[in-house]
Amino acid sequence: MTRQLHLILKEGEADFDLEFELEINPSFLDQKGKKWLEEVYSELGGNGKLVFLEKLKFDFKINRTLFLYDDELHFNRYRLSTLKSELYNDLNFPFAEAYKRMCRTFEKECLKVGYQERVWNGSPIAKHCFGKASEQGDFSGNGPTGWKLLAYNDLQFDLQTRIHGYKLIRLTPYETLMTGGSLKRLDQLLINPKEEQRKVIFNWLLRKIG
Repeated sequence: MTRQLHLILKEGEADFDLEFELEINPSFLDQKGKKWLEEVYSELGGNGKLVFLEKLKFDFKINRTLFLYDDELHFNRYRLSTLKSELYNDLNFPFAEAYKRMCRTFEKECLKVGYQERVWNGSPIAKHCFGKASEQGDFSGNGPTGWKLLAYNDLQFDLQTRIHGYKLIRLTPYETLMTGGSLKRLDQLLINPKEEQRKVIFNWLLRKIG
C-alpha cells in the first residue's frame, strides 16, 4: 500500500522525503508528557519502567507533515484505550474521534491479521513490558501483548511528533474517496489504481497538508 502511495507522489512530482526517520530528543518530553505515557502504559498492563522509542520511522514527509499508513493491526480495543488518554483532548488530534470509531468497528479485521503467533505475542520487548501473552484468540489475562505494544508505540508516535514540531497524518485502509461517481475504500483503490484514481489520491494527499 505504501509503495503505491510513493509511486503516486512521484508521478505527481511532489517534493517528499521517502521513509523519513525522526531522531527523538529526550529533553523535549516534559513531566506532563511522561504522565500521559505512564497512565497509558499502566492501563495496558505495563510492568516496570517505561520504554521509550528512540527513533520514529514514517512512510513519507512533505514539508513539516509526516505520513503513516496504519494497517488493520492498529484498530482494536488497546488502541482505543490509548485514544482515551487526556493527551488527545489537550493536544487536539483531528483523527482521534474517527480512530475511536474504527477501533470499535474493525477489531475483527485486526484479528484476521493479528492472530498469527509472531504478531499476537509481538517482539521480545512486548513480553518484557506486558508479560507473557495469552493463548492466541484469548483476550482474558494479558491478551495479545504484541497488540498492546503497538498501541503504546502509536501513542508515542502521536506525542513525539507533536512535541518535535511536526504535523502527523495517519492514513487508514477504511478511509473513503469519491471517484468514478462512487465512494471507494483507500485500501481497495491502492491495489491497482487507474490513472484517474491516482490523480484523485494525489490531490487528496495534498489537501491533507493544508
